[in-house]
Amino acid sequence: MSSLPVLVDSKIALNNNIVTLTFNRHDVRNALTGTEIADDIVTIVEWINTTPEIAVLIITGEGSAFSSGGNIKDMAERAGDFAGDVQTLERRYREGIQRIPLALHKLEVPVIAAVNGPAIGAGFDIANMCDMRIASTKAKFGETFVNLGIIPGDGGAWFMQRLIGYQKAAELTFSGRVIDAIEAKEIGIVLDVVEPEHLLERVNQLASNIAAKPVASLRLTKRLMKLAQRTELPDFLDICAVFQGMCHNNPEHLNAVNTMIEKLAK
Repeated sequence: MSSLPVLVDSKIALNNNIVTLTFNRHDVRNALTGTEIADDIVTIVEWINTTPEIAVLIITGEGSAFSSGGNIKDMAERAGDFAGDVQTLERRYREGIQRIPLALHKLEVPVIAAVNGPAIGAGFDIANMCDMRIASTKAKFGETFVNLGIIPGDGGAWFMQRLIGYQKAAELTFSGRVIDAIEAKEIGIVLDVVEPEHLLERVNQLASNIAAKPVASLRLTKRLMKLAQRTELPDFLDICAVFQGMCHNNPEHLNAVNTMIEKLAK
């Protein structure tokens, strides 16, 4: 396995074949603008996609927040990522925060968001870009862009309606309402809600269960889940046939089958 990548505003930990990425700018509530967190996400995704031993990515935040999204002080001052004319800002979004959804969308392994605290604006959207979300009771979620007179410029409107359906996504997006973890579970945003001290334990339990599966087939299954969102059924079945042929010829498959036969024989 290649050495871990160097990150700037995030921490990385490797436990067997599970990677944990922790946003480490709690001084600005892990804001995604004015920090290098977007670069860190892109870097870790590229590293995982070229490191076939990795099975799962966990994303969480250091401190009280998961991520506060954009830095509203910079917005008020038209500074940093929010300075410039229309063309300048359009280019900055494409070359900046929009790299996050594109990176996570092409990530080849399952990704779990451990939402330790408020996930607001683009921070909420990052959680929705993950395959699964487990929240602390301290977590809050808000698609709050309209409250600031802007739109979800990071693609949030694309992700949330695919997660919970158009009508509920529309209500949250148009109202800018902030919800707690319990409501987030009720409407299908999060998989589970636990006390803060048990969050990483619960997430790692889920991650370990997934990471114990044959990694090559796990990665192909993740690709299929994404392809299913944009492929017609006949074409999708053709891809499934090819991927299945790859799995049947992978030593992991025979090992898994033999292990299962041994268990059944006991």
